[in-house]
Amino acid sequence: MSELQIFNTLVSAYPIIAALIALAVLFITPPYGRHNANKPLWGPQISSRAGWLIMEAPASLAPLALLAISKRYDLVVCVFMAIWQIHYINRSFIFPFRRRGGVTNMPVSIVLMGLTFNVVNTYVNWRYLTHFALPYPQSWLLDPRFLIGCVLFFAGLAINQHADWVLINLRKPGEKGYKIPHGGLYRFISCPNFFGEMLEWTGWAIATWSMAGLGFALWTAANLVPRALAHHRDYRTRFSNYPQNRRAVLPFVL
Repeated sequence: MSELQIFNTLVSAYPIIAALIALAVLFITPPYGRHNANKPLWGPQISSRAGWLIMEAPASLAPLALLAISKRYDLVVCVFMAIWQIHYINRSFIFPFRRRGGVTNMPVSIVLMGLTFNVVNTYVNWRYLTHFALPYPQSWLLDPRFLIGCVLFFAGLAINQHADWVLINLRKPGEKGYKIPHGGLYRFISCPNFFGEMLEWTGWAIATWSMAGLGFALWTAANLVPRALAHHRDYRTRFSNYPQNRRAVLPFVL
């Protein structure tokens, strides 16, 4: 198979794989974060900080390598790179060191699954932008699709960052345990951080106007919606006074 055939196969498989992931995560909650109880069936564990770095760093570094290989340094691709890196530099190199609550662990199997997704997803999005796609004209930066996509992306980024800030500041340095978050979209949903991330990559899909971007948005929702439902159930189990009017991830809906 040629690289183009492999690329097209991956893009075509995205919706199917996303649906399968959503079904799997609905019934089997991946054991990391609050859902990790050192479950032996998931294998050996490592520091969650190291796990985040291993999983997420390739999503920041690999696009730079693909851009260097292609030498497609046109303005629109460079703008897309800046947008992508705003998310992934934070996710890879800042977020793991901002978390409080002491050193926690996560299964190596989860790290490897996250790493696999990020490598494949980064390849699909950035090989498309730097090689398979026709060059975007500079006028694309004024196209309604790009502008609407950017508005959604940065709105989602702001929601995600505020939600993370609220969670981080629920605990004092070194403090452990879970508390009920308040403020912002926490008034309406249990997981505005997930809602914000889904909004980001929906915006990315619109701004790039690509099947690769759409596949990423579908993967994100397939992973985060079931996880938000699991978080929501956990909050309601932990706290008898948890606000009953909150939804899991979509205000007033889900």
